[in-house]
Amino acid sequence: MIKYKINLLLALKNAGYNTNKIRKEKIFTEAQLQQMRDNKLLTQKALDKVCFLLDCQPKDILEYVPNED
Repeated sequence: MIKYKINLLLALKNAGYNTNKIRKEKIFTEAQLQQMRDNKLLTQKALDKVCFLLDCQPKDILEYVPNED
């Protein structure tokens, strides 16, 4: 399964994008913010935006963990 290596909202906050700024500037939708809170995978387009804002690659925020079954 694919999962996040980092807390996206915390990383965005540390990069200067707190949730108020994200909402005000309409960087992400409320649904996308909720997905980040719930550690659910975002769409490719939203992940692209996260990587742009954090100046990183997908491998820096995502990892593959084999299922235990």
